[in-house]
Amino acid sequence: QVQLAESGGGLVQSGGSLRLSCSASGFDSYTMSTYNWVWYRQTPGTERRLVAAITTYGTTNYVDSVKGRFTISRDNDKKMVYLQMNFLKSEDTAVYYCSAGRRATTFWGQGTQVTVSS
Repeated sequence: QVQLAESGGGLVQSGGSLRLSCSASGFDSYTMSTYNWVWYRQTPGTERRLVAAITTYGTTNYVDSVKGRFTISRDNDKKMVYLQMNFLKSEDTAVYYCSAGRRATTFWGQGTQVTVSS
């Protein structure tokens, strides 16, 4: 059974940094490497929106608002995906979710709250 678990969220002042982690269980390292991984975020009353993605080839993509501040990475051997967030802004406040997708299959974590105080 595949389970994703995010951690690393919390309260941080504007300009600060956080590193979110997503641990994957139920995958072996090879299977994990065949999934594309995405970090999303959601605020109350809004849709979940893509923040950063990393493909099976290691190609990364970011929403414009976080380019140059956030970095997504993956460690297939450790079955971990990370989101390094620097120079945080109040508008980055949201619940952050990691997801793993391949063909028609998508797995989601339960989310971790990030709150940036101005």
